[in-house]
Amino acid sequence: MAHIFLIDDDTNTLASLARAFRLAGHQATVCDNAARALELLQAGRYDVIFSDVVMPGKDGLSLLEDLKNLGVAAPVVMISGQATVEMAVRATRLGAVDFLEKPLSTDKLLLTVANILRLASLEAENRQLRQKVGRHEIVWQGEAMRRVMAQVERVAATETRIAILGETGTGKELVARTLHEKSRRAGQPFVTLNCAAVPSELIESELFGHEKGAFTGAGLQHAGRFEQAHRGTLFLDEVGDMPLAMQAKLLRVLEAGEVERIGGTRAIPVDVRLLVATHRDLEDLVRRGGFREDLFHRVYVFPLSLPPLRDRLDDLPALVKHFSEQVAAQNGWKPRHVAPGALEALARYGWPGNVRELRNVVERLLLLSDDAVDEAAVLRALPSLGSRRAAHSGSLAQRVEQFEREAILEELESRGYQMTETARALGLERSHLYKKCQQLGIDLQRRRQGGG
Repeated sequence: MAHIFLIDDDTNTLASLARAFRLAGHQATVCDNAARALELLQAGRYDVIFSDVVMPGKDGLSLLEDLKNLGVAAPVVMISGQATVEMAVRATRLGAVDFLEKPLSTDKLLLTVANILRLASLEAENRQLRQKVGRHEIVWQGEAMRRVMAQVERVAATETRIAILGETGTGKELVARTLHEKSRRAGQPFVTLNCAAVPSELIESELFGHEKGAFTGAGLQHAGRFEQAHRGTLFLDEVGDMPLAMQAKLLRVLEAGEVERIGGTRAIPVDVRLLVATHRDLEDLVRRGGFREDLFHRVYVFPLSLPPLRDRLDDLPALVKHFSEQVAAQNGWKPRHVAPGALEALARYGWPGNVRELRNVVERLLLLSDDAVDEAAVLRALPSLGSRRAAHSGSLAQRVEQFEREAILEELESRGYQMTETARALGLERSHLYKKCQQLGIDLQRRRQGGG
């Protein structure tokens, strides 16, 4: 069933068209003037729009142009009893999907709607395929991930809000996509936003959208992520990094089920399943005042914790095999055998970057190996692994100091030497981290300048 919007200044035509669509099982909304139709079409969502061309006041082509500028996505079919070639060409250029001449036959109308719905279904399938291209499937064989996947299967088909927890690189977005694909919303959009990657002054516009001219640089109307995800799933990654002021606005949207664009004057209903993820301890953030408690209870309905790679090493052989086949296929390389010694060496590494880092290392290994991947290739790809084996000797104090130095360096490098982020990840005060670096001989200034 489709929800069809009909615009025509002839009430008899409206009644006839609406009756034909309703008898065929569709829902029909009618309007007898373009100006009022423009208001209704911005406030609601429809699957197909049929509009007459010649009407008093605003005509159908002007309405079509306004709908295009406002970003209304529903396909528009123009109808007219005074059609010309020029009129049809202009309608097509403005984005009309079809142009029908009056008088209209019921069969032609229903066939047009069926074709439009079929095309929309194909586009949704293509969108899902595009989302999957180049993305990693969840690969696992051990007990830790078996428990995670059992939880995924249990909650995927529900509307429950899920908080996906885990270190950077553990695959939180991949799990979110899997939850979406196994849900009843699978044929609808999956929209993502990394809260940590968007400047605080832009995050409201990204989430809720803005009207043209709402602020300097807003040259066009913009639909936010909530609107883009309507009827589908919205995934907010690193929600723990969302500014407090924005958290209050997000809470209002979740409570009301509607958004208001920046500079807008109307509420836009949204039907969205929200999934969030973070590498931070949300409960601790709440205690320290960094995350709103009321929002926490809205998004933390079902926590789903992903283990770091070091705690699921029984999955490492399967992951290495998967990534090596994937990388080889993408680059047109012949498949490479990974020797048991290489797998054993990989298992000795700490994997601070988790599965994401493993994928990069596998690609590096294939580049360094002409034939089978052996332990020597692993030591070339991960030089710190070889140096660690030699360096971890001497007294306990010397070993602890070496371990601390390596841990801090790995975290600094993974976070681009951002001291605040590194200190937070290591659970240290920023001043304490600076003192540790001085004690351990880590030259921050030289390293930032690329000197080592």
